[in-house]
Amino acid sequence: MKKFVALLLALVMVCSLAACGGSSTPASSGSSGASSDSSSAGDASVELNVIAAQYGQNTNAWWDDFVKEFRAEYPNINLTVEVVSWNDIYTKVNTRIANGQAPDILNIDVFADYQADDLLLPAKEYVSEETYAKMYPAFLEQSNVDGTIWAIPDLASARAMYYNADILEAAGVEVPTTWEELTAACEAIKAYDSSIYPWGIDMTTDEGQAAFAYYTWNNGGGFVDANGEWALNSAENVEAIEYAIGLVNAGYTNTDPANDTRYALQDMFGAGQVAMMIAPNSLPTYVADGGYEVNYGVAAIPTNTGASVSAGVMDRFMCFDNDYSEAELEAIKTFFDYFYEDERYSAWVEMEGFLPATSTGGEILAAADESMAAWVDIVGSSNFYPTAKAEWADVKQGVINVEQQALLGGNVQELLDALQSEIAG
Repeated sequence: MKKFVALLLALVMVCSLAACGGSSTPASSGSSGASSDSSSAGDASVELNVIAAQYGQNTNAWWDDFVKEFRAEYPNINLTVEVVSWNDIYTKVNTRIANGQAPDILNIDVFADYQADDLLLPAKEYVSEETYAKMYPAFLEQSNVDGTIWAIPDLASARAMYYNADILEAAGVEVPTTWEELTAACEAIKAYDSSIYPWGIDMTTDEGQAAFAYYTWNNGGGFVDANGEWALNSAENVEAIEYAIGLVNAGYTNTDPANDTRYALQDMFGAGQVAMMIAPNSLPTYVADGGYEVNYGVAAIPTNTGASVSAGVMDRFMCFDNDYSEAELEAIKTFFDYFYEDERYSAWVEMEGFLPATSTGGEILAAADESMAAWVDIVGSSNFYPTAKAEWADVKQGVINVEQQALLGGNVQELLDALQSEIAG
């Protein structure tokens, strides 16, 4: 096995000795399969297992219903779906791979490491032509390596700044559009009520890479340069992260960015404890599901360059190459046809307030809610993480480590120099 999997084997041995690793949050297991008149999988029972990421309060129940309905329609496909929290899913999957038990289908954000180690099937081998044609080409291109699409988009989200309109009005500040205005707004809000966190920052293992993107992209920097080469220690990036850390040190943010996840910040925002934060288009759904009532507004992410850049985030489905029979491949195609059926898929996306990755799903949601069309436009013009590069998983963890060490007083320039050297040599 290649170097990546060999390293995973070593990791599993270490974790076994140290009793490390995370717990998962299983959703449901069910048997479902193709009936003789509706699937080409044949009469023999086909085993199909899926690991899916947990997006919010409703994910477990949605998949539970999905398995039951799928089972009723396709009794010959023995489907199992396990929902795992984002904090644990990487460890879960990598341990499974190291033990030779890769799932058939995985719902996660990253794919490049798995593809680089020849663990995945090309998307067109496990997705029907009809379902593949529904997907936005720009989203598919995010999983393009050497002209082959290796994963398909599950859903997407875009990011913007949410603000508590009542707090900003009471503090006498306008909605900030620049970093200078943001700093001044934070100062005014802090003076108005010191118990309120003016600005929310998540530099945890859940969203730390997003924080890196928000600040560096809006300072003319980013993960890569114009040629697509890693540029992690650029002057623009150093200035951006120093600015973000400066907000923390000035007392303008939540006190523990290394541990306060986006969900914790969203709870704080709903409760009126955070005045402003960058969040996905799903924030209103999250706040409503949590029983919060807040008078909020949405604005562009404050920038230091004059042109605000939004962050588009896309998660994926991928299929591991587990030496499938023809019947097993047909069962996988059946799963995706069922999942991406227009009404069902639209309900999946709408449930947690995300954006659709299919044109038909977008049409349905836009017809039901005009604001959804605007968000689809935003995600279409957003920057995306360079997830097609094989080093992305290491870069993602690396920038989070830089941020967390900087929070403890580390020198940003030195930390980014070391990361750039590690990644690019």
